[in-house]
Order: sequence, then structure tokens, then C-alpha cells
Amino acid sequence: MNNYLSREMIIYLFNVLGLDESTIELGIKLSVRNNTPLPILLWSYGILTIEELDKLYSFLFQKMD
Repeated sequence: MNNYLSREMIIYLFNVLGLDESTIELGIKLSVRNNTPLPILLWSYGILTIEELDKLYSFLFQKMD
């Protein structure tokens, strides 16, 4: 994922889904360490619901158009 989408994803996680900055930072560190996409990592740790994951991916795919 390029920097634009990564920045947009972080803004979405913070502003729309209401995740704490520290939660997002931890998620980023773990996703890098585990080589796992951030949305999947957040879902697998129970930070995002499957509905929130779906909304996030819908948002990201709209941004790609």
C-alpha cells in the first residue's frame, strides 16, 4: 500500500472508527513485525469488528478509484 493510502487509512481509523493513537501505533508496529496488513492485524486482535473491517476496506477501495 502506498503512503497516501496508508495515511488515509490511519486518518480513517482515528477519526471515523475512533481508535486511540497509541492503539494505531501498536498495530503498525505489530503489522510490520508480523508482515501482516494493518486492517487484518487489528481485526485478528479484536480491535476491529468484521463490520468495521469491511467498512475500512470499502473506504480504501473507493480511494483507489
